[in-house]
Amino acid sequence: MTAVNAGLQCRFWRMDFKLGRLVIVLVILATVPPVFVPQGLAQDAFEDVKQIGAGEPNGKEVDTEAARRAFRADVLEWVDELDSPTLRVRKEAERALLGAGPDALKYLPQEDAVVSIEKSERLERVRKALKAARARADVDTKSTRIKLDKVANLGDALAAISLASGIEFEHDSDTSTPVNSVAAPLAFWHAVDIVLDQANLDVNFYGGDSETLRLDPRSGKRPSRVDSAAYVGVYRLEPTSVASRRNLRQSELNSLNVVVEVSWEPRLTPIGLTIPVAQLSGKLNDGAILKPQQSGGNIPVTTNAAIAFSEVYLPLQLPAGQPSKISSLSGVVNALLPGEDKSFELPLAQPNGKQKIDSMTVQLESVRRDGPLYEIRVAVELDKAGRALESHRSWIFQNEVYVRLKDGTKTERLGFEVYRQTESGVGVAYRFDLGDDADESTFVYRSPTSIVPNEVPFVIQDIPLP
Repeated sequence: MTAVNAGLQCRFWRMDFKLGRLVIVLVILATVPPVFVPQGLAQDAFEDVKQIGAGEPNGKEVDTEAARRAFRADVLEWVDELDSPTLRVRKEAERALLGAGPDALKYLPQEDAVVSIEKSERLERVRKALKAARARADVDTKSTRIKLDKVANLGDALAAISLASGIEFEHDSDTSTPVNSVAAPLAFWHAVDIVLDQANLDVNFYGGDSETLRLDPRSGKRPSRVDSAAYVGVYRLEPTSVASRRNLRQSELNSLNVVVEVSWEPRLTPIGLTIPVAQLSGKLNDGAILKPQQSGGNIPVTTNAAIAFSEVYLPLQLPAGQPSKISSLSGVVNALLPGEDKSFELPLAQPNGKQKIDSMTVQLESVRRDGPLYEIRVAVELDKAGRALESHRSWIFQNEVYVRLKDGTKTERLGFEVYRQTESGVGVAYRFDLGDDADESTFVYRSPTSIVPNEVPFVIQDIPLP
């Protein structure tokens, strides 16, 4: 009993200490202008409020909480040092904040906090760099690694690919078809191609969806998928046809066009994908150099979440002589890749409500009755959108949108209309059948909230010429 009483007294003493500390800080905040109150002191006090009345953690929780509080204390100290009278200390504090990584973002002062001009500028640089780092971390630009070291047949192989990638396969083939195991991990498309070559199957992109690939028997003369393709990042590139054109009157119109099928992992649909013409180059089997046409610019590649491939025409100059194949054709794929999908939830009873996650802001602009339906006008803004919201980018309109009714059921949109489109955002009017439950319902918008540029070089080998 004595030990219990001692423990209780110790716990209450700690609580009294935190309360006393909080009272002192509140007095300071009430009597001293906020600009003179150290950021660390203020946040430490409010952190203590969260701890009052909570049970005492133990074991790993103690270590984790101690590490978190130590990290927070370091960040707040560096923030305070951004106002140091010594230039060297201010520079070192900014470098330390950058080195702390994206986890430091939640401990930085609010963007509208009252701070000195120089501190505001340094914090703005830190926020920009850490948000960019967080966006890059959210986007996995590397191909999914597939292990086929323990497979014996088609069923085993497809199951292993599905387990690692989340992509399912629909087919009518015999799952007992033998498939050789592979010791080393493979990129997603390389693994798929090795399996399909052994099972004599091909991908029918039009028969699946964003989570499923349809597999059909391949035509008799279809060459090996592995031997025909190049694998780079999340992409698979395969030339499908070559056409040469010689104009006997205007030689400047002579051309060689190579059609390439570009496919990507279904889990990661590029928002914008282009191939710069000027960066195309090749080598022919007679030793001559293959050059791109002088048109310049970028070749846009259409992307769609429901179909994980597109075709692109690569414009090249018609070579002289009689080469029989392109030994190598190289270029660069530029893309904007989306980060993780996150949910914005806005109660319909609160018009003009808005929510910001990472670099995206979603705001309700109006909710009104339109006959038997409701029209919900929504503004979506993206910080530093760049090319992500160019008029031909349809990804923003393919995001999941629904209304959650008061009983928890989901109501899908019946249609939408774009009423505003700018460089940084769009305004979309969605229509829903909500009955009489609009005031107690919630609008839900799911979207990638960060977008990062991605550039990967490619080399395609041994393309036969006509």
